[in-house]
Amino acid sequence: MGYVRVDWRASLDLTGRVLIYLAGPLSFPLALAVYYGEALVPFLSAIAVTLLVGLVMRKLPGDPGDLGPREAFLAVSLIWLLVATVGAIPFYVAGTGILSHPVDAMFEAMSGLTTTGATVLLDFSVHSKSILMWRQVLQWLGGLGILILVTAVLSELGVGGAQLMETETQTRNVNKLTPRISETAQLLWSLYVALTALAIAVYYGLHLVGLAPNMGLYNAVAHAFTSVSTAGFSPEPDSVGAFTPIVQWAVIPFMLVGSTSFVLLYFAINGEPMRLLRNEEFHFYLGVVGVGTGLVAASILFDPSTNYGAEETIRHALFNVASIVTTTGYASADFELWSPAAKHVLFLSMFIGGMAGSTTCSIKSLRWLVAVKTLKRVLFTSIHPEAVRLVRISGNTVDEEVIRDIFTYLLLSLIAFFLLTVFIVVDGARTGTVTEFEALSGAASTLLNIGPAFGDAGPYGTYASYPRTTRFAMIFVMWIGRIEFIPVLVLFTKAFWTS
Repeated sequence: MGYVRVDWRASLDLTGRVLIYLAGPLSFPLALAVYYGEALVPFLSAIAVTLLVGLVMRKLPGDPGDLGPREAFLAVSLIWLLVATVGAIPFYVAGTGILSHPVDAMFEAMSGLTTTGATVLLDFSVHSKSILMWRQVLQWLGGLGILILVTAVLSELGVGGAQLMETETQTRNVNKLTPRISETAQLLWSLYVALTALAIAVYYGLHLVGLAPNMGLYNAVAHAFTSVSTAGFSPEPDSVGAFTPIVQWAVIPFMLVGSTSFVLLYFAINGEPMRLLRNEEFHFYLGVVGVGTGLVAASILFDPSTNYGAEETIRHALFNVASIVTTTGYASADFELWSPAAKHVLFLSMFIGGMAGSTTCSIKSLRWLVAVKTLKRVLFTSIHPEAVRLVRISGNTVDEEVIRDIFTYLLLSLIAFFLLTVFIVVDGARTGTVTEFEALSGAASTLLNIGPAFGDAGPYGTYASYPRTTRFAMIFVMWIGRIEFIPVLVLFTKAFWTS
């Protein structure tokens, strides 16, 4: 039997620090509960638990060493799992509606933290304003967390899409954006907060000038949290469809910006906009949104069951395609009622994702761009076997190891997608409530952290119709999908612990 080669104390020390910091965000819905005269116990309980567990982890015997690659893998997986667990406490302790069951409370919390946006809520009106705001805060934390995680941790390990960022940003090392990793994380955090503040100002400003009557300060803050984080929760059952058309137009840019590389956004703001404007992934990402919008708009236009005007057709097509591609998961209309052609375009859009180095989920545009260019190279070298043809993105060569990693990830994603689909179909057969297309969309939506699916889990629907065993499995699928397989799967190998 080999010795354990992982300094688990270092991993637990970092995890403990994050749990202690979590008490800060929990104080925001706690303050709202005080303001609205709502129950305080759900949030006080979560604060007590997160502080206690965090302090215990930091006080474990032994001296934690440096955080190496193995320790980082373990910490990343534990942080996402334990923060979601703490995040479920307010839902469960509040004991209201479907969230009174621990599986459903955990589903909602994991969906929030992973910025999936899939919900099991059946009746929004039975939940307090502070509980609904906690859903929004969880998603904002998840968007910020993945942004810092990718740039400050995973880029050192070459996983989670972070190894692509050197090519994407045209820098030798993304961590050299500033002299220290902590400074880079702080810089990106500041940009994230600034975009959130701008979204609040825009949404609430529309309310103040009378263009968005129901977009008060509460809703402005709630939707700013989940549009910049490309997350998708809304305290409104009808999502962004509950607001006026001008609000829907205002949300679209924030979804697109949140799904753009924050490193490139930093360069653009600091006098180098051409790095973004010349970036091939940026062109590919916007091109996918444009083509998808055109196809959905055409499907709506030629569907006799929809009677939208020209502006409505363009708005709903652009909004919902952008929402799905950026993995935000908002909805401006119930696209479950649209034609099969429109729904299938939206289904395929689930597999794209925004740019690497953003808050978005799914496979990400850069992987698809590299895959397409690699395919073109294969076709060219099949005709000219003596040729040496490199894959380049924005003029920079993509390393062959990175290409192999991309195809490994694509293969893992497809295998996981099909296995989860089979599980959902088989498990749903016990109740007969899940069709094959619903299973396909539910699997894609949770694995790729999209949010809405089709059928009962459509944009104005809920995942409560899936069997609870399926929802339990989806909790772990959202967790694994958000940190992109490797940091979790590697923990189950013997070599990780002993070699």
